[in-house]
Amino acid sequence: MVAIGTNAPDWGPVAMENLFAPAPPAPAAVLQAAARLKGMAHRTPVLRSSTADERLGAQFFFKCENLQRTGSFKFRGAFNALAQFSDDQRERGVITFSAGNHAQALALAARLLDMPALVLMPETALASKMAATRDYGAQVLTYNPLTEDRQAICQRLALERGMTLVPPSEHPDVIAGQGTAALELLEEVPRLDLLLVPVGGGGLLAGSLLAVQAQGMPCRVVGVEPEHANDAQQSLRAGQIVQIPLPRSTIADGAQAQALGPLTFGLIRQHAQDIVTASDPDMVQAMRFFAERMKQMVEPTGALAFAAALAESAGLDLRGTRVGVIVSGGNVDLPRYARFLAD
Repeated sequence: MVAIGTNAPDWGPVAMENLFAPAPPAPAAVLQAAARLKGMAHRTPVLRSSTADERLGAQFFFKCENLQRTGSFKFRGAFNALAQFSDDQRERGVITFSAGNHAQALALAARLLDMPALVLMPETALASKMAATRDYGAQVLTYNPLTEDRQAICQRLALERGMTLVPPSEHPDVIAGQGTAALELLEEVPRLDLLLVPVGGGGLLAGSLLAVQAQGMPCRVVGVEPEHANDAQQSLRAGQIVQIPLPRSTIADGAQAQALGPLTFGLIRQHAQDIVTASDPDMVQAMRFFAERMKQMVEPTGALAFAAALAESAGLDLRGTRVGVIVSGGNVDLPRYARFLAD
C-alpha cells in the first residue's frame, strides 16, 4: 500500500499520477494550514521598490519566499502535510521526488517532526540543493531523468518501505500549505488588483487561488511559466492536461514540469484568469533587478513572476494597478548565480 497523506485509502499498485481522488482542498484548508504553520514557517516580508513602480507605472508588492525556511515557499506545503501524519505514518517515514526545493523542504519538515525521509532526486539536480537536502537529514537517491521513470521508482520504494508519499504539488495538504504565502500577502496588502504566481507543478498557483477565495477578494490571479516549459499554459488553453517532453532548455530548474496533475489542473482551470510565459533573458533581467535594486538573491524560477511584469511579450497591462508578486525561492548555486548576473 502507498499511503498518500492522512486517512488515505488503499490505492493499491496504481500509476502515481492517478493516486489522487478528485477531492481538492477548500479555501478553508488554507486558513487551517496557516494556523498549523504559525511559529514554524517564517512570515516572510513584503518588500516594495519605488524603481519598479516608476519604471512600470504600477505599485508592486513582493512576497519574498526566498527568505523562507529552506529558501523557498515549499516548506509551507511540506510541513502542513507532514504535521497531519498519524503516529504509524511518522514511524514509517515519508518519501518524495523532487529536483531540489521540495526535497529540502520535506527533509527539514521531517527532521522537525522526528521522522525518516527519503528523497529521489535527478542526477542533474543542482549540487547545492542536493547537499542541503542531505544536510537536513534526508536519505537521497538519484535517478537518470532521461532513461528512468521517477514515478515508478518512487512507487516501488514506497511499497517496499511502507512510506507515505508526499509529492511536490499534487497533494491537497501541500496545495493548502503553499497557498499560505499568498494568504499572508493578501492579509498585509488587502486591495490587490493582480497576483502574479510562478508555475512549475502548479501547487503554488492552485493554493494561491484558494487563498484569494478564502479572503473573498476580487483579485485576478495569473500564473507565469518559462516559455519553453509551458505545459500549464497549454493545458489551460486546451481545457485538458497537456504533457510536454522533458524541458531542458530553460534556466528555471524549479519549473521543468512536464504536466500538471488532475488536482492542481482542476483548481487552475476553474479559477485562474490566465497563464503567461517569460523567457530566460526575462528571468535574468528580473534576477539582476532583485540583486541590484532590492539586494535579494533570487533563483530563476523565483524570478518568474516579476519577469512576466518586465516582459512585453507577456502582454500584461499593469499601469495604474496594485500587483502582488510571489518571489518563490532563492536557492541557486553561487557560481551559476554569478554567471547569470555577469552575462
